[in-house]
Amino acid sequence: MNSCEIELGNLVETNDHGEIIKTFVWETIFAQKKSIKQTEFYSAANVGLKPELTFEIFMFEFNYQEKLKYNGKEYTILRTYEKGEKIELVVSSQIGGGI
Repeated sequence: MNSCEIELGNLVETNDHGEIIKTFVWETIFAQKKSIKQTEFYSAANVGLKPELTFEIFMFEFNYQEKLKYNGKEYTILRTYEKGEKIELVVSSQIGGGI
């Protein structure tokens, strides 16, 4: 496993003089980068998903964020898996085969 820095982000709506403004708020944390399991890759492919990376972080650092940034690239969090005091985040840069 490789230790690395990632950013977790959620879409936040604010009201600026009656106008709704949507922006992503990002938080930087450290994670362990792991490989995608072969069975997970093929299972996800059967339903049109393409998991690319897995990161493991501490549960207290995860606030149900939707997005993750790693090495300047943005990913969508496809799935989470709780493992005691840690959680795995499985991510993809493409949803549904090519958005």
